[in-house]
Amino acid sequence: MPELPEVETVRKGLVSLVKGKTIAKVNVYWPRIIEFPEVEIFQQQLLGETLETVDRRGKYLIFQFTHYEMVSHLRMEGKYEYFAEPTALDKHSHVQFIFSDGTELIYRDVRKFGRMALLKKGMAKEYKGLLQLGPEPTPADFDLADFKTQLQKSSTMIKPLLLNQKVVAGLGNIYADEVLWLAKIHPEQPANTLDAQTIARLREAIIEVITKAKKAGGTTIRMYLNALGEAGHFQQELHVYGQTGEPCARCKTPIIKIKVAQRGTHLCPHCQKLKRV
Repeated sequence: MPELPEVETVRKGLVSLVKGKTIAKVNVYWPRIIEFPEVEIFQQQLLGETLETVDRRGKYLIFQFTHYEMVSHLRMEGKYEYFAEPTALDKHSHVQFIFSDGTELIYRDVRKFGRMALLKKGMAKEYKGLLQLGPEPTPADFDLADFKTQLQKSSTMIKPLLLNQKVVAGLGNIYADEVLWLAKIHPEQPANTLDAQTIARLREAIIEVITKAKKAGGTTIRMYLNALGEAGHFQQELHVYGQTGEPCARCKTPIIKIKVAQRGTHLCPHCQKLKRV
């Protein structure tokens, strides 16, 4: 699943490719992708709309049109592909945006889990998925005191808690593993057993990992490409995810893989010890 750094890279690619373009036609081939309004209304309302920019909140893309905002969630395998001229559609092509200059943006999704919702200008912030999001993992938005309060009131294991988008936006399986390795925290450690110093270290690790991953264009797993058809290269900097059996970069202990809340989880058994309290 694309995580925050991958979605941010898609956003940047879309801005460079389709910002300023005007929609001439929209074709929807899998209606369930459109959450609301009804497909016919969705297609009609977008006619003549110019794309002003593309924003991001957590893992959501927000297309800013002249009079509307389109919230798009890629879910497992959704992706946007840009074409300078009409192209043949395949069975995974579900929404086609045709611009007035003849170029096209096609939404493709093998699993068909992605969703789009069209709202009036200024109303995207009221979309249910966005309302539930925690802060962005940046120094300005990610408040340490609030983070500490959330962790201290929860006995949930720290990894699944980090995957809960209400605590901090954008973390997924890959980056949660990397963050916990960097902060030297066992993925199964109950959140309310972390002391203030460890929580501060965890916050810094989250900001550091996500910032580096965004700069690297994200992580390419199973050939995930951005809107420009480019692969991210953060996978070259992964310390634990997908590194089972490889030596830990800190202590040389082999990385292991376990299951935590039904998610494959990578860690160093020496650096990330589960502390009994």
